[in-house]
Amino acid sequence: MSIDAGQVSPAELRNTMVDQLVKWRSVRTARVEAAMRAVPRHLFVPGVPIEKAYAHDGVVTHPGTDGRPRSMASAPAVVAQMLEQLDVRPGHRVLEIGAGTGYNAALLAHLAGPDGQVTTIDIDDDVVEAARRGLAAARCDNVQVVCGDGEYGHPDHAPYDRLIVTAGAWDIPPAWTDQLTRDGRIVVPLRVRGLTRSVALERQNGFLQSQSMQYCGFIPMRGAGHCPEPTLKLSDDIKVYLRLDDRQSADAQTLGRALDHPACHIWLGVTAGEEELGHFEFWLATMDGFCRLLAQGDAVDKGLVKPMYLWGSMAVFDHDTFAYLTMREAPRANNAQRTFELGVCAYGPRGRELADRLADQIRRWDRDGRSLTTWIEVHPAGTAPNAEGVLVADKQHTRVIVRTARPGS
Repeated sequence: MSIDAGQVSPAELRNTMVDQLVKWRSVRTARVEAAMRAVPRHLFVPGVPIEKAYAHDGVVTHPGTDGRPRSMASAPAVVAQMLEQLDVRPGHRVLEIGAGTGYNAALLAHLAGPDGQVTTIDIDDDVVEAARRGLAAARCDNVQVVCGDGEYGHPDHAPYDRLIVTAGAWDIPPAWTDQLTRDGRIVVPLRVRGLTRSVALERQNGFLQSQSMQYCGFIPMRGAGHCPEPTLKLSDDIKVYLRLDDRQSADAQTLGRALDHPACHIWLGVTAGEEELGHFEFWLATMDGFCRLLAQGDAVDKGLVKPMYLWGSMAVFDHDTFAYLTMREAPRANNAQRTFELGVCAYGPRGRELADRLADQIRRWDRDGRSLTTWIEVHPAGTAPNAEGVLVADKQHTRVIVRTARPGS
C-alpha cells in the first residue's frame, strides 16, 4: 500500500493505536505491546484506507451471503486482550482456529519467536489464501496456514502449548483438549445461553477451569462445530427480533402478538457502573426463556423498544410474553463514575408478571451477586454432577458450569 508524502506513516498510526490500547489496559505486558508495535496490520487488510486499518473497529473482509460477515479482522482491543489471556512464550507451539486475515497469526508468531511454531486453520479456501498473502507481505514465514474444519484441530503439529479460537464457539470439542499439552492453555470465545466470553481455560482435576474471562463478540464457528442461534422476527413492520440459544424454541407469531399489548415499564432503583453491566448477565441467564432482544432502526426511533445497547439487550420470553432490560443514566456527582439505573420493559398478556420476575432477578443480583467471583468449568459430557444455584449448560461434548463464590471463600 503506497503512502503519500503528506500522510501519516503506517508506523506512526500503528504506534498511536497501541498507545491507546496501553492506556485502555487492553495491552498489559511488554511482550504483547512489542508484538503489536512490530506487526503491520495494514498489510492484512489490503484495499482498506490505512487510517481504518489502524482504527479501533473491526474490519469486515469476507461478507456472507446472509448479510452477516463471514470473516473479519477483529477490533485491536479484542485481539490484544485475547493475546494477554493466551500468554504465549518463546518456543511455544500454537494452534489458531480461525485464520481470518492472518494478522493474529503474525502476532502469535512474533510472541512464539523463531524457535516456536504457529499453525492457523480456516474452513474457507478464500480466507486461507488471503491470510497467506498477508503473512507473505509481512514476511512472516514461521506460520503454516491450513484449510480445514477447526472442530478437529490439526493433529500434524500437536501437541500445542497454546490454542486460541478466533470464532464464536458453542462447545469445546475433544480434539482441542486432546491436542493440548498437559499444562497447556486454551483461549476461546465460548457461548453459553447466548452470552459470549473470551475464556482462558487450563486443566484442573480432570476438567477445564477458567483463569480469566473477557467480554467479547465473534462470528460463530461454521462446520461441524456450528450450533444455530434461531432469530425470531416479531414484526413485519419493525425490526425487532429475539435470538435464542442452547436449542431453545419459541413461536415467532405468538410472541409477535405480544407487541399488540401496551408496554409494562418498571424502573428498579438499582444502579450499576459500566464495568458491572456485563457481570450480571450470567445471573439473568439462569432464568427460563433467557434470550437476547435485537432492535434496529424504527423500532428504537419510534420508542417501541429502548434496549440497553446499540445492538439490543438481554431478555426473557414465556410463550406469548417477553421482557427485556433497559437503562438510563443515573445522576452523579462531579468526577464520579458514570452509572446507570436498570429497568425492565415487557410486552404481552402477562407483561406485568414477567416484568416482575425479571426485576426480582435483578434485585437478587443487587443484593447477593455484586460481590461474587464468577468462573467457568468445562467438564466432559456426563462426568459433572449438577450444581445448585449456578448456571449449567449441556453441550454436545461437554457440560459447562458457571460457578460463583465470595472472594477468598
